[in-house]
Amino acid sequence: MTGMDSLGTNAGSPAWRAIKRGLRLRCPACDKAPLYRSYIKVDPVCPSCGAANGEHRVDDAASYFTILLVGHIVIAPMLAFEAVYSASLLVVLAITLPAIGLVTLILLPFVKGAIVGVLSASSRRARAEAVRPAADPPPPSETWTR
Repeated sequence: MTGMDSLGTNAGSPAWRAIKRGLRLRCPACDKAPLYRSYIKVDPVCPSCGAANGEHRVDDAASYFTILLVGHIVIAPMLAFEAVYSASLLVVLAITLPAIGLVTLILLPFVKGAIVGVLSASSRRARAEAVRPAADPPPPSETWTR
């Protein structure tokens, strides 16, 4: 099993490479230029390779996945501590709300980068398959009759 990682996935596949590059906030196609021109504003065209990263519509997917991650990283462990139940509500809110906001704002560009990577790999694969000549359909089976 060459090229496989510990999870049994093909770590060298174009999709995994694009996801990793997006997580590093780099262009999913070339890994040379930054993915964003500002906080989470995707640079429409990669200045290094010319990839059209702006065509990938992430919309709300990054927000949904970020909230899902924050819920598992911050909220779930927080509920395990008894101090949350015995402390004043205002103290708990004063500590947890900024923590949740901060973790969300930190994770959002990385999650969006990974989603742009997935969409980039998917569109490159679709373009490659569109260029390939269509294979002839298999001959009809002789056992199948009307």
